[in-house]
Amino acid sequence: MKQKANFWALLPIVVFLLVYLGTGIFFEYIAPIEGQMGFYIMPIVVAFCIALIVALIQNKKLSFDQKMKVCAKGFADENIVIMIFIFLLSGAFSGIAKDIGGASNMANCLLHFIPPNFVTIGLFIIATVISMATGTSVGTIAVLVPIATQTSQSGGLSPSLCTATVICGAMFGDNLSFISDTTIAATKTQGVKIKDKFNLNVKLAIPATVATIVVLLILSLSNPVYEFKAPDFDVLKVIPYLIVLMMSLLAINVFIVLGTGIVLFGVAGAITGNLSFISILSSMKSGISQMFETIIVTILVSSICALIKENGGFDAILNHIKKVFHTKKGGMLGIGILTFLTDISTANNTVAIIISSPVAKDISREYNIEPVKTSTLLDIVSCITQGMIPYGAQILIATSLSGIAGLEIISQLYYLFFLLISVSIFIFIQKNQTKVKV
Repeated sequence: MKQKANFWALLPIVVFLLVYLGTGIFFEYIAPIEGQMGFYIMPIVVAFCIALIVALIQNKKLSFDQKMKVCAKGFADENIVIMIFIFLLSGAFSGIAKDIGGASNMANCLLHFIPPNFVTIGLFIIATVISMATGTSVGTIAVLVPIATQTSQSGGLSPSLCTATVICGAMFGDNLSFISDTTIAATKTQGVKIKDKFNLNVKLAIPATVATIVVLLILSLSNPVYEFKAPDFDVLKVIPYLIVLMMSLLAINVFIVLGTGIVLFGVAGAITGNLSFISILSSMKSGISQMFETIIVTILVSSICALIKENGGFDAILNHIKKVFHTKKGGMLGIGILTFLTDISTANNTVAIIISSPVAKDISREYNIEPVKTSTLLDIVSCITQGMIPYGAQILIATSLSGIAGLEIISQLYYLFFLLISVSIFIFIQKNQTKVKV
Protein backbone atom coordinates (compact mmCIF):
# COMPACT_ATOMS: atom_id res chain seq x y z
CA MET A 1 0.00 0.00 0.00
CA LYS A 2 1.36 3.38 -1.00
CA GLN A 3 2.45 5.55 1.92
CA LYS A 4 1.69 9.21 2.44
CA ALA A 5 4.20 11.94 1.60
CA ASN A 6 7.47 11.03 3.29
CA PHE A 7 10.76 12.86 2.85
CA TRP A 8 12.66 9.89 4.35
CA ALA A 9 11.76 7.97 1.20
CA LEU A 10 14.24 10.21 -0.62
CA LEU A 11 17.15 8.79 1.40
CA PRO A 12 18.36 6.57 -1.50
CA ILE A 13 18.93 9.70 -3.61
CA VAL A 14 20.86 11.32 -0.74
CA VAL A 15 22.98 8.18 -0.35
CA PHE A 16 23.67 8.11 -4.08
CA LEU A 17 24.81 11.75 -4.01
CA LEU A 18 27.07 11.15 -1.01
CA VAL A 19 28.64 8.09 -2.60
CA TYR A 20 28.94 9.28 -6.20
CA LEU A 21 29.42 13.03 -5.87
CA GLY A 22 31.38 12.72 -2.62
CA THR A 23 33.81 10.23 -4.14
CA GLY A 24 34.21 12.40 -7.21
CA ILE A 25 35.01 15.53 -5.20
CA PHE A 26 37.48 13.58 -3.03
CA PHE A 27 39.45 12.08 -5.92
CA GLU A 28 39.22 15.18 -8.11
CA TYR A 29 40.22 17.87 -5.60
CA ILE A 30 41.41 16.32 -2.32
CA ALA A 31 43.36 13.22 -3.31
CA PRO A 32 43.65 13.22 -7.12
CA ILE A 33 45.07 10.16 -8.84
CA GLU A 34 47.39 10.86 -11.76
CA GLY A 35 45.87 9.93 -15.09
CA GLN A 36 42.39 9.44 -13.60
CA MET A 37 39.33 11.69 -13.78
CA GLY A 38 38.07 11.94 -10.21
CA PHE A 39 34.39 11.98 -11.03
CA TYR A 40 34.70 8.73 -13.00
CA ILE A 41 36.52 6.61 -10.41
CA MET A 42 33.30 5.57 -8.68
CA PRO A 43 31.23 3.67 -11.29
CA ILE A 44 27.77 5.19 -11.46
CA VAL A 45 26.27 1.69 -11.62
CA VAL A 46 27.84 0.80 -8.27
CA ALA A 47 26.58 4.04 -6.69
CA PHE A 48 23.04 3.30 -7.88
CA CYS A 49 23.29 -0.30 -6.62
CA ILE A 50 24.07 1.05 -3.15
CA ALA A 51 21.12 3.45 -3.43
CA LEU A 52 18.85 0.57 -4.48
CA ILE A 53 19.89 -1.44 -1.42
CA VAL A 54 18.95 1.51 0.79
CA ALA A 55 15.58 1.79 -0.97
CA LEU A 56 14.92 -1.92 -0.43
CA ILE A 57 15.69 -1.66 3.28
CA GLN A 58 13.13 1.10 3.78
CA ASN A 59 9.39 0.63 4.38
CA LYS A 60 9.06 -2.42 6.63
CA LYS A 61 5.34 -2.59 5.83
CA LEU A 62 6.25 -4.25 2.52
CA SER A 63 7.86 -7.67 2.29
CA PHE A 64 10.96 -8.17 0.16
CA ASP A 65 8.91 -9.96 -2.49
CA GLN A 66 6.46 -7.06 -2.63
CA LYS A 67 9.34 -4.63 -3.07
CA MET A 68 10.67 -6.74 -5.92
CA LYS A 69 7.28 -6.50 -7.61
CA VAL A 70 7.36 -2.73 -7.22
CA CYS A 71 10.82 -2.66 -8.86
CA ALA A 72 9.64 -4.92 -11.66
CA LYS A 73 6.68 -2.65 -12.42
CA GLY A 74 9.08 0.30 -12.47
CA PHE A 75 11.38 -0.97 -15.20
CA ALA A 76 8.66 -2.92 -17.01
CA ASP A 77 6.94 0.33 -17.95
CA GLU A 78 6.22 0.42 -21.69
CA ASN A 79 8.22 3.60 -22.26
CA ILE A 80 11.24 2.26 -20.36
CA VAL A 81 11.22 -0.95 -22.41
CA ILE A 82 10.98 0.98 -25.71
CA MET A 83 13.78 3.27 -24.53
CA ILE A 84 16.06 0.30 -23.81
CA PHE A 85 15.40 -1.19 -27.26
CA ILE A 86 16.27 2.15 -28.87
CA PHE A 87 19.47 2.35 -26.81
CA LEU A 88 20.50 -1.07 -28.17
CA LEU A 89 19.84 -0.06 -31.77
CA SER A 90 21.53 3.29 -31.24
CA GLY A 91 24.60 1.52 -29.90
CA ALA A 92 24.83 -0.70 -32.98
CA PHE A 93 24.47 2.35 -35.22
CA SER A 94 27.14 4.40 -33.42
CA GLY A 95 29.53 1.44 -33.31
CA ILE A 96 29.52 0.79 -37.04
CA ALA A 97 29.51 4.51 -37.91
CA LYS A 98 32.53 5.09 -35.65
CA ASP A 99 34.59 2.23 -37.10
CA ILE A 100 33.97 3.33 -40.67
CA GLY A 101 35.07 6.88 -39.81
CA GLY A 102 31.75 8.46 -40.68
CA ALA A 103 31.91 11.46 -38.35
CA SER A 104 35.43 12.54 -39.32
CA ASN A 105 34.58 12.25 -43.02
CA MET A 106 31.43 14.29 -42.46
CA ALA A 107 33.48 16.98 -40.71
CA ASN A 108 36.10 17.08 -43.47
CA CYS A 109 33.35 17.26 -46.10
CA LEU A 110 31.71 20.26 -44.46
CA LEU A 111 35.07 22.01 -43.96
CA HIS A 112 35.38 22.23 -47.75
CA PHE A 113 32.42 24.63 -47.87
CA ILE A 114 33.54 27.06 -45.15
CA PRO A 115 34.90 30.49 -46.20
CA PRO A 116 38.37 30.95 -44.66
CA ASN A 117 37.37 33.85 -42.42
CA PHE A 118 34.37 32.12 -40.86
CA VAL A 119 35.85 28.93 -39.48
CA THR A 120 34.40 29.41 -35.98
CA ILE A 121 30.89 29.66 -37.41
CA GLY A 122 31.69 26.69 -39.61
CA LEU A 123 32.84 24.61 -36.64
CA PHE A 124 29.60 25.41 -34.84
CA ILE A 125 27.49 24.36 -37.83
CA ILE A 126 29.57 21.22 -38.42
CA ALA A 127 29.18 20.22 -34.77
CA THR A 128 25.42 20.73 -34.93
CA VAL A 129 25.11 18.62 -38.09
CA ILE A 130 27.28 15.78 -36.79
CA SER A 131 25.64 15.67 -33.38
CA MET A 132 22.18 15.78 -34.99
CA ALA A 133 23.13 12.89 -37.27
CA THR A 134 24.93 10.80 -34.64
CA GLY A 135 22.88 11.69 -31.55
CA THR A 136 25.96 11.99 -29.34
CA SER A 137 27.64 15.11 -28.02
CA VAL A 138 30.62 13.24 -26.55
CA GLY A 139 31.35 11.51 -29.86
CA THR A 140 31.06 14.80 -31.74
CA ILE A 141 33.45 16.52 -29.34
CA ALA A 142 35.96 13.67 -29.54
CA VAL A 143 36.01 13.91 -33.34
CA LEU A 144 35.96 17.70 -33.77
CA VAL A 145 38.08 19.13 -30.94
CA PRO A 146 41.37 17.90 -32.46
CA ILE A 147 40.28 19.39 -35.80
CA ALA A 148 39.29 22.65 -34.08
CA THR A 149 42.61 22.81 -32.22
CA GLN A 150 44.61 22.25 -35.40
CA THR A 151 42.50 24.80 -37.28
CA SER A 152 42.94 27.45 -34.58
CA GLN A 153 46.72 26.98 -34.52
CA SER A 154 47.12 27.26 -38.30
CA GLY A 155 44.76 30.21 -38.58
CA GLY A 156 45.74 32.26 -35.55
CA LEU A 157 42.33 31.85 -33.92
CA SER A 158 41.51 31.45 -30.24
CA PRO A 159 41.85 27.73 -29.34
CA SER A 160 39.47 28.11 -26.40
CA LEU A 161 36.82 29.78 -28.60
CA CYS A 162 37.08 27.09 -31.28
CA THR A 163 36.84 24.34 -28.66
CA ALA A 164 33.90 26.02 -26.91
CA THR A 165 32.15 26.45 -30.26
CA VAL A 166 32.43 22.72 -30.94
CA ILE A 167 30.93 21.93 -27.52
CA CYS A 168 28.05 24.32 -28.18
CA GLY A 169 27.26 22.71 -31.51
CA ALA A 170 27.54 19.25 -29.97
CA MET A 171 25.07 20.13 -27.22
CA PHE A 172 22.69 21.58 -29.85
CA GLY A 173 22.48 18.16 -31.48
CA ASP A 174 22.39 16.28 -28.20
CA ASN A 175 19.33 18.31 -27.30
CA LEU A 176 17.54 18.13 -30.66
CA SER A 177 18.64 14.92 -32.39
CA PHE A 178 15.86 12.38 -32.91
CA ILE A 179 18.23 9.54 -31.97
CA SER A 180 20.05 11.01 -28.95
CA ASP A 181 19.75 9.40 -25.52
CA THR A 182 18.37 12.59 -24.00
CA THR A 183 15.63 13.02 -26.62
CA ILE A 184 14.59 9.39 -26.25
CA ALA A 185 14.55 9.58 -22.46
CA ALA A 186 12.74 12.93 -22.31
CA THR A 187 10.00 11.90 -24.74
CA LYS A 188 9.42 8.29 -23.71
CA THR A 189 9.22 9.07 -19.99
CA GLN A 190 6.59 11.74 -20.65
CA GLY A 191 4.68 9.85 -23.35
CA VAL A 192 5.43 12.46 -26.01
CA LYS A 193 6.08 12.04 -29.73
CA ILE A 194 9.64 12.95 -30.67
CA LYS A 195 8.51 15.22 -33.52
CA ASP A 196 6.21 17.20 -31.17
CA LYS A 197 9.03 17.74 -28.69
CA PHE A 198 11.36 18.70 -31.57
CA ASN A 199 8.90 21.28 -32.93
CA LEU A 200 8.71 23.06 -29.57
CA ASN A 201 12.37 22.58 -28.72
CA VAL A 202 13.61 24.03 -31.99
CA LYS A 203 11.59 27.21 -31.40
CA LEU A 204 13.66 27.80 -28.27
CA ALA A 205 16.93 26.76 -29.90
CA ILE A 206 16.64 28.98 -32.99
CA PRO A 207 16.91 32.35 -31.15
CA ALA A 208 19.91 31.02 -29.20
CA THR A 209 21.48 29.75 -32.42
CA VAL A 210 20.99 33.05 -34.24
CA ALA A 211 22.44 35.00 -31.31
CA THR A 212 25.43 32.65 -31.21
CA ILE A 213 26.11 33.02 -34.93
CA VAL A 214 25.93 36.82 -34.60
CA VAL A 215 28.51 36.76 -31.79
CA LEU A 216 30.76 34.40 -33.76
CA LEU A 217 30.34 36.57 -36.86
CA ILE A 218 31.49 39.65 -34.96
CA LEU A 219 34.47 37.76 -33.56
CA SER A 220 35.28 36.31 -37.00
CA LEU A 221 35.30 39.72 -38.68
CA SER A 222 37.84 40.91 -36.14
CA ASN A 223 40.30 38.18 -37.19
CA PRO A 224 42.46 38.29 -40.33
CA VAL A 225 41.73 36.04 -43.30
CA TYR A 226 43.96 32.98 -43.51
CA GLU A 227 44.36 30.03 -45.82
CA PHE A 228 43.03 26.69 -44.63
CA LYS A 229 43.10 23.50 -46.68
CA ALA A 230 40.36 21.09 -45.68
CA PRO A 231 41.36 17.42 -45.45
CA ASP A 232 40.09 14.94 -48.04
CA PHE A 233 36.97 12.88 -47.40
CA ASP A 234 35.14 9.84 -48.77
CA VAL A 235 31.65 10.76 -49.98
CA LEU A 236 30.42 7.18 -49.48
CA LYS A 237 31.04 7.57 -45.75
CA VAL A 238 29.13 10.86 -45.65
CA ILE A 239 25.96 9.79 -47.48
CA PRO A 240 24.62 7.49 -44.69
CA TYR A 241 24.75 10.34 -42.16
CA LEU A 242 22.98 12.71 -44.52
CA ILE A 243 20.21 10.17 -45.17
CA VAL A 244 19.81 9.48 -41.44
CA LEU A 245 19.63 13.22 -40.75
CA MET A 246 16.99 13.77 -43.45
CA MET A 247 14.91 10.81 -42.27
CA SER A 248 15.02 12.14 -38.70
CA LEU A 249 13.87 15.59 -39.78
CA LEU A 250 11.01 13.96 -41.69
CA ALA A 251 9.91 12.43 -38.35
CA ILE A 252 10.25 8.85 -39.58
CA ASN A 253 10.08 6.23 -36.82
CA VAL A 254 13.37 6.15 -34.90
CA PHE A 255 13.65 2.35 -35.24
CA ILE A 256 13.46 2.67 -39.03
CA VAL A 257 15.96 5.54 -39.03
CA LEU A 258 18.54 3.67 -36.96
CA GLY A 259 17.99 0.41 -38.85
CA THR A 260 18.47 2.18 -42.17
CA GLY A 261 21.61 3.88 -40.87
CA ILE A 262 23.12 0.53 -39.83
CA VAL A 263 22.44 -1.01 -43.26
CA LEU A 264 23.81 2.03 -45.13
CA PHE A 265 27.01 2.18 -43.10
CA GLY A 266 27.43 -1.57 -43.51
CA VAL A 267 27.13 -1.24 -47.29
CA ALA A 268 29.47 1.78 -47.32
CA GLY A 269 32.02 -0.13 -45.24
CA ALA A 270 31.86 -3.12 -47.57
CA ILE A 271 32.22 -0.99 -50.74
CA THR A 272 35.15 1.05 -49.40
CA GLY A 273 36.82 -2.05 -47.98
CA ASN A 274 36.98 -0.66 -44.45
CA LEU A 275 34.68 -3.31 -43.03
CA SER A 276 34.03 -6.96 -43.77
CA PHE A 277 30.91 -8.88 -42.78
CA ILE A 278 32.64 -10.10 -39.62
CA SER A 279 34.01 -6.66 -38.68
CA ILE A 280 30.55 -5.14 -39.22
CA LEU A 281 29.15 -7.56 -36.65
CA SER A 282 32.06 -6.79 -34.35
CA SER A 283 31.46 -3.04 -34.68
CA MET A 284 27.78 -3.46 -33.86
CA LYS A 285 28.66 -5.59 -30.85
CA SER A 286 31.16 -2.98 -29.64
CA GLY A 287 28.63 -0.18 -30.00
CA ILE A 288 25.92 -2.13 -28.19
CA SER A 289 28.36 -2.96 -25.38
CA GLN A 290 28.97 0.74 -24.84
CA MET A 291 25.25 1.16 -24.13
CA PHE A 292 25.17 -1.52 -21.44
CA GLU A 293 25.95 0.91 -18.61
CA THR A 294 23.21 3.29 -19.76
CA ILE A 295 20.71 0.42 -19.92
CA ILE A 296 21.69 -0.93 -16.48
CA VAL A 297 21.47 2.57 -15.00
CA THR A 298 18.02 2.97 -16.59
CA ILE A 299 16.83 -0.28 -14.94
CA LEU A 300 18.35 0.64 -11.56
CA VAL A 301 17.00 4.20 -11.59
CA SER A 302 13.50 3.10 -12.63
CA SER A 303 13.52 0.53 -9.79
CA ILE A 304 14.72 3.07 -7.23
CA CYS A 305 12.19 5.65 -8.43
CA ALA A 306 9.39 3.09 -8.22
CA LEU A 307 10.28 2.35 -4.59
CA ILE A 308 10.63 6.04 -3.75
CA LYS A 309 7.23 6.74 -5.28
CA GLU A 310 5.69 3.78 -3.42
CA ASN A 311 7.17 5.06 -0.15
CA GLY A 312 5.84 8.61 -0.65
CA GLY A 313 9.06 10.38 -1.62
CA PHE A 314 7.80 11.98 -4.80
CA ASP A 315 4.63 13.12 -3.06
CA ALA A 316 6.86 14.90 -0.53
CA ILE A 317 8.74 16.71 -3.30
CA LEU A 318 5.50 17.62 -5.03
CA ASN A 319 3.95 18.96 -1.83
CA HIS A 320 7.05 21.06 -1.18
CA ILE A 321 7.00 22.49 -4.71
CA LYS A 322 3.30 23.31 -4.30
CA LYS A 323 4.13 25.28 -1.16
CA VAL A 324 6.79 27.29 -2.97
CA PHE A 325 5.22 27.61 -6.44
CA HIS A 326 1.50 28.23 -6.93
CA THR A 327 1.18 28.66 -10.69
CA LYS A 328 1.85 26.81 -13.94
CA LYS A 329 4.84 29.07 -14.44
CA GLY A 330 6.15 28.06 -11.03
CA GLY A 331 5.60 24.39 -11.79
CA MET A 332 7.71 24.65 -14.95
CA LEU A 333 10.39 26.47 -13.01
CA GLY A 334 10.30 23.67 -10.44
CA ILE A 335 10.87 21.08 -13.17
CA GLY A 336 13.80 23.09 -14.49
CA ILE A 337 15.41 23.46 -11.05
CA LEU A 338 14.89 19.76 -10.30
CA THR A 339 16.56 18.75 -13.58
CA PHE A 340 19.40 21.23 -13.03
CA LEU A 341 20.17 19.90 -9.55
CA THR A 342 19.94 16.28 -10.68
CA ASP A 343 22.37 16.81 -13.54
CA ILE A 344 24.82 18.64 -11.30
CA SER A 345 24.67 15.64 -8.97
CA THR A 346 25.01 12.89 -11.59
CA ALA A 347 27.07 14.61 -14.32
CA ASN A 348 25.03 12.66 -16.85
CA ASN A 349 22.14 14.36 -18.64
CA THR A 350 20.42 11.13 -19.69
CA VAL A 351 20.48 9.80 -16.13
CA ALA A 352 19.33 13.19 -14.84
CA ILE A 353 16.29 13.04 -17.12
CA ILE A 354 15.43 9.48 -16.09
CA ILE A 355 15.67 10.39 -12.40
CA SER A 356 13.72 13.64 -12.72
CA SER A 357 11.02 12.36 -15.08
CA PRO A 358 8.65 10.68 -12.55
CA VAL A 359 8.49 13.80 -10.38
CA ALA A 360 8.27 16.01 -13.47
CA LYS A 361 5.32 13.95 -14.70
CA ASP A 362 3.52 14.40 -11.37
CA ILE A 363 4.22 18.14 -11.41
CA SER A 364 2.83 18.33 -14.95
CA ARG A 365 -0.45 16.76 -13.85
CA GLU A 366 -0.81 19.02 -10.83
CA TYR A 367 -0.02 22.23 -12.71
CA ASN A 368 -1.70 21.30 -16.01
CA ILE A 369 1.58 21.58 -17.90
CA GLU A 370 1.47 20.03 -21.34
CA PRO A 371 3.68 16.88 -21.48
CA VAL A 372 5.54 18.22 -24.53
CA LYS A 373 6.61 21.27 -22.51
CA THR A 374 7.77 19.06 -19.66
CA SER A 375 9.73 16.88 -22.08
CA THR A 376 11.34 19.94 -23.64
CA LEU A 377 12.29 21.40 -20.27
CA LEU A 378 13.87 18.13 -19.14
CA ASP A 379 15.96 17.88 -22.29
CA ILE A 380 17.02 21.52 -22.60
CA VAL A 381 17.90 22.12 -18.95
CA SER A 382 19.83 18.86 -18.66
CA CYS A 383 21.81 19.61 -21.83
CA ILE A 384 22.62 23.17 -20.75
CA THR A 385 23.82 21.97 -17.35
CA GLN A 386 25.75 19.02 -18.79
CA GLY A 387 27.59 21.24 -21.25
CA MET A 388 28.68 23.68 -18.55
CA ILE A 389 29.72 21.58 -15.55
CA PRO A 390 33.54 21.28 -15.45
CA TYR A 391 33.43 17.64 -14.33
CA GLY A 392 31.03 16.47 -17.05
CA ALA A 393 32.28 14.17 -19.81
CA GLN A 394 31.93 16.90 -22.46
CA ILE A 395 34.23 19.43 -20.79
CA LEU A 396 36.65 16.79 -19.51
CA ILE A 397 37.13 15.28 -22.97
CA ALA A 398 37.47 18.71 -24.57
CA THR A 399 40.11 19.82 -22.06
CA SER A 400 42.08 16.59 -22.38
CA LEU A 401 42.14 16.82 -26.20
CA SER A 402 42.83 20.56 -26.44
CA GLY A 403 44.97 21.13 -23.35
CA ILE A 404 42.87 24.18 -22.47
CA ALA A 405 41.61 24.87 -18.94
CA GLY A 406 37.95 24.00 -18.41
CA LEU A 407 36.97 27.39 -17.00
CA GLU A 408 38.44 29.14 -20.04
CA ILE A 409 36.25 27.02 -22.30
CA ILE A 410 33.13 27.42 -20.14
CA SER A 411 33.37 31.22 -20.28
CA GLN A 412 32.88 31.08 -24.07
CA LEU A 413 29.96 28.67 -24.32
CA TYR A 414 27.79 31.35 -25.92
CA TYR A 415 25.10 29.06 -27.32
CA LEU A 416 24.42 27.51 -23.92
CA PHE A 417 24.19 30.94 -22.29
CA PHE A 418 21.72 32.12 -24.93
CA LEU A 419 19.75 28.87 -24.69
CA LEU A 420 19.44 29.38 -20.92
CA ILE A 421 18.05 32.86 -21.57
CA SER A 422 15.67 31.45 -24.18
CA VAL A 423 14.24 28.74 -21.92
CA SER A 424 13.96 31.23 -19.01
CA ILE A 425 11.89 33.58 -21.17
CA PHE A 426 9.78 30.62 -22.31
CA ILE A 427 8.96 29.76 -18.69
CA PHE A 428 8.17 33.29 -17.58
CA ILE A 429 5.86 34.15 -20.49
CA GLN A 430 3.54 31.26 -19.60
CA LYS A 431 0.00 32.32 -18.70
CA ASN A 432 -1.11 31.37 -15.21
CA GLN A 433 -4.74 30.69 -16.03
CA THR A 434 -5.01 27.36 -14.30
CA LYS A 435 -4.76 27.02 -10.53
CA VAL A 436 -2.92 24.16 -8.94
CA LYS A 437 -4.96 21.37 -7.40
CA VAL A 438 -5.18 21.53 -3.63
